[in-house]
Amino acid sequence: MAQLEQFLGIPMEKIYTAIHETVYMVSISLLIGTVLAFIIGIALVFTKKGGLYENRIIYTLINVVINVIRSTPFVVLLVAVMPLTKAIIGTRIGPTAAIVPLTIFIVPLLSRLIENSLLDTGKGIYEAAKSMGATPFQLIFYFILPEAKGSLILSLTTGIVGLIGSSAMAGYIGGGGIGSLVLNYGYNRFNFELMYSLVIFLIIITQVIQSLGSNLAIKARVSQ
Repeated sequence: MAQLEQFLGIPMEKIYTAIHETVYMVSISLLIGTVLAFIIGIALVFTKKGGLYENRIIYTLINVVINVIRSTPFVVLLVAVMPLTKAIIGTRIGPTAAIVPLTIFIVPLLSRLIENSLLDTGKGIYEAAKSMGATPFQLIFYFILPEAKGSLILSLTTGIVGLIGSSAMAGYIGGGGIGSLVLNYGYNRFNFELMYSLVIFLIIITQVIQSLGSNLAIKARVSQ
């Protein structure tokens, strides 16, 4: 342990704290973002042209908001939502404050992925459910979601990977986590051993999550 600390030029406690902050930011924003994205994704599917509750105004409004946020670079988004972050959290810096822009970032991405996953189930599922007299709740939870389970797992995996990268970027505005460690103790202090070690660590974690998500998706599709 002492040799590792000497190589990295930083106490391991700081690294553990940074990892904990990253997990905290990613998990909370993913949880909130997934709930909101499911609601929005389902609304998109139901209100689109030819949907069960076709509503051009609602669909267009949601679609425009999603496209605007997704087309905004995350660094710009971080700065733009600072007043909102201050109003909600009470501060603009720290891991908790970073949850606000991370959630705003992930909701549109997941909403679009979930919309595509639900649409992939095909019209046959909708027609079968309607012929059985299924309610909207039953249609969603007993027909659409089970059929789209594999695709939804891949969507969530993509969301997690995206959040990990974005949480690292949040370190540039004092968001904490691994990104802050790379910037303040790696790049700014010319500690390239620490900087590249943490980059490799993030790459490994991302690959593990992607592989796990892909395997779970395959199993979910086989079991259908």
